[in-house]
Amino acid sequence: MSTHIVVSHGSDFFGEDHLPVRRLRELGEHLRGVLPACDHPPLTQLLETAGTAEHTISGEQAALLAVLLRRAAASKHLSKPHAAIAARLGCAAANAASSPDPWTWRTSAGS
Repeated sequence: MSTHIVVSHGSDFFGEDHLPVRRLRELGEHLRGVLPACDHPPLTQLLETAGTAEHTISGEQAALLAVLLRRAAASKHLSKPHAAIAARLGCAAANAASSPDPWTWRTSAGS
């Protein structure tokens, strides 16, 4: 059994994405080498603390994170699996930015 993060405004039928904590933390580590040092801290902090607490992210902050995630997903320096996660999160963040509801990340035990 592994721990997953349930991200709101996602792509499944319920409007959620379920992502393994381990993969999110790995993505945070890789983004330090992909995004400029002045840009990555809000995103890498969120990813590297995935699974330690629930997060509620405002629409304004989600808009910033959407830009960073999409920029990272488009980078040739990010592996395809990590780019795919960044793209999924970027879409969810963009959806949250245009929604009246905040972007939420909650922990869930999954298989």
